[in-house]
Amino acid sequence: MHRGKRVKLEDETEGSWKSFAAVRMTAVDDISDSTEVVEMDDVPSQFFVEKHSWDGLRDIIHGSRKYSGMIINKAPHDFQFVQKHDESSPHSHRLYYLGMPYGSRENSLLYSEIPKKIRKEALLVLSWKQMLDHFQATPHHGVYSREEELLRERKRLGVFGITSYDYHAQSGLFLFQASNSLFYCRDGGQNGFIQGAPMKPEEIKTQCSGIRMDPKILPGDPSFIAFINNNDLWVTNIETGEERRLTFCHKGLGDTSPGKSDLAFTGQHWRNLPTEPYCVNANEPFSMLVGSKNPQISLKLAEIQTDQHGKIISAQNKELVLPFTTLFPGVEYIARAGWTRDGKFAWAVHDIFYPFIQTTNDKITFLWVNESQTGFCHLYRITSLLQPGCQQWTREYSPADDDFKCPIEEEVTLTSGEWEVLARHGSKIWVNEETKLVYFQGTKDTPLEHHLYVVSYESPGETVRLTKPGFSHSCSVSQNFDMFISHYSNVSTPPCVHVYKLTGSDSDPLHKEPEFWASMMEAAGCPADYVPPEIFSFPASSGFLIYGMLYKPHNLKPGKKHPTILFVYGGPQVQLVNNSYKGVKYLRLNTLASLGYAVVVIDGRGSCQRGLKFEGALKNKMGQVEIEDQVEGLQYVAENYKFIDMSRVAIHGWSYGGFLSLMGLIHRPNIFKVAIAGAPVTVWMAYDTGYTERYMDMPENNQQGYEAGSVALHVDKLPNDPNRLLILHGFLDENVHFFHTNFLVSQLIRAGKPYQLQIYPNERHSIRCPESGEHYEIMLLYFLQQHL
Repeated sequence: MHRGKRVKLEDETEGSWKSFAAVRMTAVDDISDSTEVVEMDDVPSQFFVEKHSWDGLRDIIHGSRKYSGMIINKAPHDFQFVQKHDESSPHSHRLYYLGMPYGSRENSLLYSEIPKKIRKEALLVLSWKQMLDHFQATPHHGVYSREEELLRERKRLGVFGITSYDYHAQSGLFLFQASNSLFYCRDGGQNGFIQGAPMKPEEIKTQCSGIRMDPKILPGDPSFIAFINNNDLWVTNIETGEERRLTFCHKGLGDTSPGKSDLAFTGQHWRNLPTEPYCVNANEPFSMLVGSKNPQISLKLAEIQTDQHGKIISAQNKELVLPFTTLFPGVEYIARAGWTRDGKFAWAVHDIFYPFIQTTNDKITFLWVNESQTGFCHLYRITSLLQPGCQQWTREYSPADDDFKCPIEEEVTLTSGEWEVLARHGSKIWVNEETKLVYFQGTKDTPLEHHLYVVSYESPGETVRLTKPGFSHSCSVSQNFDMFISHYSNVSTPPCVHVYKLTGSDSDPLHKEPEFWASMMEAAGCPADYVPPEIFSFPASSGFLIYGMLYKPHNLKPGKKHPTILFVYGGPQVQLVNNSYKGVKYLRLNTLASLGYAVVVIDGRGSCQRGLKFEGALKNKMGQVEIEDQVEGLQYVAENYKFIDMSRVAIHGWSYGGFLSLMGLIHRPNIFKVAIAGAPVTVWMAYDTGYTERYMDMPENNQQGYEAGSVALHVDKLPNDPNRLLILHGFLDENVHFFHTNFLVSQLIRAGKPYQLQIYPNERHSIRCPESGEHYEIMLLYFLQQHL
């Protein structure tokens, strides 16, 4: 009898994945010379996850979701500091915010008082006070209008109640959307602060049909508010109740502009988006798809004149002297727009922008964030000369080719290095013009943590971190720059919210020290079975350092190889791996680890917070580079952690992660035994034009990229073995339309490939209904335990 090598057999004719464990042979005569024999001692002992019934898995999921329901979305957010100038008051600030008080199931408008003095030896926990008196913000029976439901989906809102508000500091006016209507109340400002009992908000009545969306207070006159109704811009005087329609974009109403979509602003901006297709039929026509004509963007000003009683006597739309596309060729979308504080200039930019008040008529100075200079988002102070064309909104004007562009007189770099100033997803900067300092959030210390920093914009040099390392922070700074509030956590510590006071010499404001002042919320306890993931990094063959997370199996046994799940997203503008608490959004990953699975998460090329070159690696080739990084990271983990069973690896993700799950099974079926693809994009020609063309260019310029990245065109490469592919999709998905799964399944059937499909009839892109979410998690566990 002879000893052979460990073998892995593959059916090369079918391209299928099979693994065999050979046993010790007892009859030498039965072995041919070409046979390789594997002794059991040579085969690593595999750990097999205990199989549960459907009801058993349901009990497990019930337990995990019960915990997540206790702490999810409970933290206060959307903070607004208002300083108290009353010397007799024991409080320095009133802090407004949205939060979910104990015992409540919906977000409400709240406030807390911040004391001027504290006892440093005791922990002060600020009380959450209701601003509104017995106010139900959620529509009865939780039924939102279709417009609001789609807006909630676009914003990825998982909470009910008041989800945003606008505040006008001078008048103390609060404006918010609730119960399918608009409401306002007043506190602070010139009228002082409410004391004691909560107030009753006033409903803003309307006579226009449909839902009023995205309400904003007009900064020049807070008695007026603006909103979107049926894709048009309206204004209302909340004192008189007078309404006026300012634009006529909606088809079929008055002066229409077919195929044209305006971005209008009156101190704030609104983006007029075409109505999304409501996909109840997979064959319904789409709008805004790749290659189709994009909306024509124009920048307009709505000028309103009122009499002494606030009655509108005239309203007029004004346009740029030349079409926007002529003045700014190549710019299709406007991300932000507004006014300078003195009202002299309107501005429109893509990134963070802070204009200073003009000191001379021929130039303007501003701060902004730009990534085109170095490939990383950084702060700059710009002084620009104002040409005559820059100062006129409307008049007879025929500029030369570059006459409208205002030349830069001075550009000062405030921050630099291979890290980023945060400028996405509502990130802000806070500018103290008295001390010449700018406060911002960034990743200077590590791409795994967000911190609050401060730098001088007058004499840039040292960048000072204000938040403590070892955590990832999300911060807001007070109006007089003496306090900030931080919502922070790390992989081991659930979120807490603390208020800090900046103390130190006024002669050196850059180096003021943060002092803990009060707590808004302390960290909740972790689940009994919670084990934080371990963050790792490895130098990839691409030349980049790549970060990942590993959830180790809880019942780890020496010498045992555990089945492994690669949880993936991998697309632009998302970062999964960082030093923040993962117990809420990704609690199911801990649940998988508690059952005996190893779970790996990797942020490869294409993910954010790593600079333009790292994220831009997907340009024109989405789906062609990501799996390389994922597999390389998986192999790194297997080499360094001996419990990874590379013969039993599943890949699972949602949206872009669902797309990559399919790509993994198509291109690396020898690595991935099963794929579970949620809401996947399967053909890029059928996805949103604004997203797809941004990363993939126009189809006629990148035919190879579109074909290589469309999984539905490569179903012939999928394995022929059953039980290796599960597809999940919400039937009403307004983002990745169900058409994608419909088309993929048609191609799978045509190619004779096996698959399993789970449809959620009443869900959109994100699963919202608790019963659907529970079913999805049970389905995930059941499929894994049966087939991995």
